[in-house]
Amino acid sequence: MTGYLVFLRQHWALLGFGFTAVFWGNFGQSFFVAWFGADIQRTLGLSAGEYGTAYSLATLVSAATVVWAGGLIDRLPLRSYAVAVALGLAVALTVLSQANGLVTLLIGFFLLRLFGQSLLPHGGMTSMSRYFVAERGKAISVAMSGVPLGEIVLPLMAVAMIAAIGWQASFGLIAIAAVVVLIPFMLWLLKRSNIPATPPMPARQPGQTATDVDNGGAGRREMLRDYRFWLALPGLMANPFLITGVFIHQNFLVTDKGWSLSWLATCFIVYGAVHWVSSLVSGVLVDRFKGPRLVGIFLLPMLLSMLIAALMPGDLAALLMLALLGMSAGSSPPITGSLWPEIYGTRKLGAIRSMMMAIMVLATAISPVLFGYFIDHGVDAYGLFGVCAVYVFFASLLMMASYPKNPTPVPGAE
Repeated sequence: MTGYLVFLRQHWALLGFGFTAVFWGNFGQSFFVAWFGADIQRTLGLSAGEYGTAYSLATLVSAATVVWAGGLIDRLPLRSYAVAVALGLAVALTVLSQANGLVTLLIGFFLLRLFGQSLLPHGGMTSMSRYFVAERGKAISVAMSGVPLGEIVLPLMAVAMIAAIGWQASFGLIAIAAVVVLIPFMLWLLKRSNIPATPPMPARQPGQTATDVDNGGAGRREMLRDYRFWLALPGLMANPFLITGVFIHQNFLVTDKGWSLSWLATCFIVYGAVHWVSSLVSGVLVDRFKGPRLVGIFLLPMLLSMLIAALMPGDLAALLMLALLGMSAGSSPPITGSLWPEIYGTRKLGAIRSMMMAIMVLATAISPVLFGYFIDHGVDAYGLFGVCAVYVFFASLLMMASYPKNPTPVPGAE
């Protein structure tokens, strides 16, 4: 912990930017939007199916869009990128505050998922990976602390705001705050951080043109040609896929395992705390052992969690399951966030991270449907989570055969 305090004192401005970007991205996350769902459906006269379809469709379209939009951070000054994305978040919230039907709701959700869930935290995490090297793991952990803090604070804020001023005025108020608070604060932090005004560029070598330099560095093409990426991909998708499935279908767990909703809610507090602590611990481990060597082990808590959900009876199972989920969720971002720049460099890091973000968002869109299909067809917790455990086991074996076995950077990584 002392190392973190010294690190924070030395780099508080840039770390503050990363944390702020990730925290404000929570306004586009499902755990925050979910608190508005019942009121939105009632006001707009939507069925649960119509509402869910709009949200899923907006999420899928935003995942496709972020593949292109996320790469802009490699070409734009970080200040310009941050302002543009924060304004996009404000527009999304404004559209939702004025939504009067399914079409405007769909547009608002698309913009919110694009700018809030994706591009804002993408900017924070990419800047941590790009501008820190020796202490990259701790930088990512500090920025990612915005997620568990948001999970603790923002639901309470949402409930209070909706009760006081209604859901539409709540969205409108947050939109105003994005313009008058978020943008000036991020610009101030970036000014104090003394980072370059433009993304780092490799030096032009004798005989190279500007186009040659711009096309240099390892990017998506090199990643997709790398066999290690395909071996690791099932494991990289496991956390967002399974955690989303568990969260969305928590009522199934309550019914099948005999837990009470109040007990499960208490266990979610433990999830948030473990999520936060494991993120900080894994950041230190990443700086010591490096991301490629650790990528094969962060799914072990997920494997144990799925086995407990499938096999263990009683209330203690809920506590252990969610604690292990929090451990897996917290350790993943520092490890994978360090993996990409160490293997593929930082020159095209934004493009690589945006592609991975799109894949993760796609996984979160698929799992609720797939889990729901099996639950509707009578599969119990033993069968559902037993299959999930088998998936995680084989995904872990494939991951261990990928980057941990061969952590060599690809040629051209900068």
